[in-house]
Amino acid sequence: MPPVDPNQPVIILGGFLITEEAYEPMADWLTGQGVIDAEVVPVSRYDWLLTSWGFGWRRVLDRVDALVRELQSKSPTGRVTLIGHSSGGVMLRLYLSDQPFQGRCYGGSSRCDRLITLGSPHQAVRATPLRAMVDRCFPGCHEAGVDYVAIAAELDLESANASSFSRRSAKGSYRSITGSKDVAGDGLVPVDSALLRGARQLTLPDTAHGGLFGSTWYATAARLEHWWPFAVDDSINP
Repeated sequence: MPPVDPNQPVIILGGFLITEEAYEPMADWLTGQGVIDAEVVPVSRYDWLLTSWGFGWRRVLDRVDALVRELQSKSPTGRVTLIGHSSGGVMLRLYLSDQPFQGRCYGGSSRCDRLITLGSPHQAVRATPLRAMVDRCFPGCHEAGVDYVAIAAELDLESANASSFSRRSAKGSYRSITGSKDVAGDGLVPVDSALLRGARQLTLPDTAHGGLFGSTWYATAARLEHWWPFAVDDSINP
């Protein structure tokens, strides 16, 4: 696979029920690092609630596709980097495929050559039907021309970073995803679930799934400084 331009445009798809303003600081940080343009896919909480059904996924992925095509014109390579947080990372795996879904064939791998996922529940003992379908139909690093990067995190539930919500809910979430509550994770998604099979992998220390789960999370500048260089340089070992 040819090298991926670290400064090509970036599109960010957030996680379930998290709206785009949570990711705007990340987009600004990325442009400050030399990325040509970084845009967040606009998804409301209502839009996210509709993703319980296939047509809801299509609504979101149609917006991803429109942004990708728009930013291609700004890219020196004609390609775009995708970043997906939580559920967004799973949905983008489907976007890369050229298999039909809800009457559309997105074929995103012809326009996007890197997918970075942040705390995405890729592998799960119990998953929603659509997430399970993605892992069944597009297992691991499904598209040969795409650099897959999976970022997971460990959150110490006794640390000052962990929110009271994380302390109450993390173990139940881990059990629902992996079948065991005694695993490491980011307060919502276990490490083993977030590390997509076959991807380049990095596990962040003391990092929460999102702002609800802790004050320092994947989109915090101090964590971006850790995972972004790894994501854009495949010679860096974790």
